Amino acid sequence: MRGVTVWEPVNQAGNVSQRIVAQIEDLLAKDALKPGDRLPTERDMAELLGTSRPSVREAVRILQAQGRLIVRHGRGVFVAESQTKQALGAALSNPEVNVNELFAMREVLEVPAAQWAAEQITDEQIVDLREILDELDSAFDDSGDFQRLARLDATFHLAIAQAAGNRFLRQTTDVLHDILIEGMQTTLLIPGRREKARKQHESIVAALENRDPSEAGQAARRHIRSAHHAALERIAAEKGEQ
Repeated sequence: MRGVTVWEPVNQAGNVSQRIVAQIEDLLAKDALKPGDRLPTERDMAELLGTSRPSVREAVRILQAQGRLIVRHGRGVFVAESQTKQALGAALSNPEVNVNELFAMREVLEVPAAQWAAEQITDEQIVDLREILDELDSAFDDSGDFQRLARLDATFHLAIAQAAGNRFLRQTTDVLHDILIEGMQTTLLIPGRREKARKQHESIVAALENRDPSEAGQAARRHIRSAHHAALERIAAEKGEQ
């Protein structure tokens, strides 16, 4: 979990379990708890909240029934993927949704995300983006490992969506990248593509550094259309080999 999650003692009057539920829901809404995060142990939660373990247990059961938490026996309690993300994933995984539609949606989502990010991105977030680009270079030079490259490429774009400050946009962008990764080899392994992508990523970051929404949006659009073209070329080549 990034940062420090602040747990506050709950009022012992009334329904304590519901108060715990409300606090966890508030942390989820603020993104202080994110999908995949593990909650403290039942004992630690009780101490942090100043309440009993049965009350914590009941709160977890309530949130588990709502699909907000997942209990993995022997491992702990984890934040579940949002129902919105699960629904989007199911819809976009439909075989009738093709690569053209997925890249069209990327453009619809990621161009305004870059524009919004340019208006409010922090210096720290700029540093994070540059570190991701350095990791991408390292991953390619080390082994050209598809899984690592794909993960880092998605992380770069999701970091921009995060900087845009819209949780729904970030979740939707996350789903799109998951589907693109699962459905095809990353275009970064196409000869020459990595160099093009690196320059395009750099153009996006430069526009964000300059706090230029117009150029950030244009740079994002150029990058997505270039990746789309590369993806179509790869698909055509694979069909020709069959």
